[in-house]
Order: sequence, then structure tokens, then C-alpha cells
Amino acid sequence: MLIDTHAHIYLDQFSEDIDEVIKRAKSVGIKAILLPAIDLPSIERAMVLKDRWDFIHVMAAIHPCEVNSATEDDFRKIEAWAARDEIIAIGETGLDYYWDTSYNEKQQEFVRRHIQLAAKVDKPIVFHDRGASDDLVRIVAEEKAFSPYPERIRGVFHCFGGPEHICAQVLDLGFHVGLGGTYTFKNGGVPQAVSSIPLDRILLETDAPYLAPAPFRGKRNEPAFVELVAQKIAEIRGLSVDEVARVTSENAARVFGLSDLQLR
Repeated sequence: MLIDTHAHIYLDQFSEDIDEVIKRAKSVGIKAILLPAIDLPSIERAMVLKDRWDFIHVMAAIHPCEVNSATEDDFRKIEAWAARDEIIAIGETGLDYYWDTSYNEKQQEFVRRHIQLAAKVDKPIVFHDRGASDDLVRIVAEEKAFSPYPERIRGVFHCFGGPEHICAQVLDLGFHVGLGGTYTFKNGGVPQAVSSIPLDRILLETDAPYLAPAPFRGKRNEPAFVELVAQKIAEIRGLSVDEVARVTSENAARVFGLSDLQLR
């Protein structure tokens, strides 16, 4: 059993062959695909897929790269989505200082609001982090310290790659990490950077259509390739693929509240 905890298969890159993509995912044993939102339209597109395949699950949030154009009305709509039973998590939110640093303060404001929303509705949160690790873990720690529901602030740092001091802080905050295609990149350094993360705090993901694992690096990623990530983790850690698949799937089910019935 495998779970892809982070895939954007509602994007146009999958519009012509989504049925085949789903078929390939099922053929390698994927029992759930989790779709983080990037904006309001993406939630609607993800829900269309959920209506077709019940092993698809949907999140709601505004991606940090979309925050600059986001309005108060947009966030109110995210709040409304977050309250619905069909939404399993708040994501993906976070910080991204790579492309544009001109609205960092607004990103920080919105990630705090997403964290507070996750605590309010008692759902896990999925963080995007690019070039902003120190600020993100500081903000999460501050929100947990001042929240009336600190135990509700939990979830995943997706596409995680360290460094070591961030690994320790993420674990101390009670979060899991998502490992995907970058873990398989030759000379990428991710396996070494996350070597201190125990298997029971790791989730598998693809971030499809981005960051396809070796040997498909540079091509379109898809949920079926999560099997390659499991194989690489097993190889590097000296475990069986079945053990990696079982433990990471149990982790995902626990974090996102997926029942045994949903995973059969």
C-alpha cells in the first residue's frame, strides 16, 4: 500500500490522460492521493476529481506564490472550504522567498492565518518552504506557543530537504516531513540531510507534475512514481520496500485522519 500525500493532478498537464494516470497509480498499489490547493480555482478542480475517484482527497489554502494577489474575500472563501467535511487539511500554505521577496510580510501574515485556521477547524496543515526555513519554523513555534489549541497545530513540511538544524526543529514541533523526487536525485544531498528523521515521521509524495524522481527527472511527474521514492528510501536505509510503504502509509493515515476503510 502506498499513499501519495502531495500531488497537483488537477493541473492542465494531466487534462488529456488523467484516466491513464489514475490507472497507473492504482496498478502500483496507491490507495490514496492527496491534492493540496494553490488557490480557489484549484480547489474546485480537485473536487471534480474527488467526485470521480473516492480515493482522492482535497485540501484548501492559498499557496505562498499566490498570496500577493489574494484578497480578504479570497481568504474568507478558504475559511468556508476549510469547514467542510470533504476538506481533509489546510494546504498548501507556507513561505517562498525564491521568486519574489517583495511581499514577504504578506506571506508571513497569510501563513499565520492559515495556521490559526487549521487549529480552529482541527485539521492538519501542509507547508511549502523555499528559501524561508528559519522564518517558517519560527512562525510555527510562535503560533503553537500562543494558540489556545497548540496540539491541533500539526501536519507536514512537504518536499523536505533539511538542513540538519531544521530537521531537529521540525521534529520538535511535532511535524512530519514529505519526501519525494528530490530524495532520488544523484548528488542532491537530501538523503544525508534528512538521515536523522525517523521513518515514523516520513510521508511519501510526488508533487506531481513537478520534481519527477530518477530515472524520470525532468519529465512530468505522476502519483505512480511515488513507488520509486519508496524504493530509494528502502535502498538507502537498508529496509524492505514493503516496510517503507507500510510505515509511511500508516503515518499518512494518522496525520490526515484517513480510516482503514478509506485505504482498502
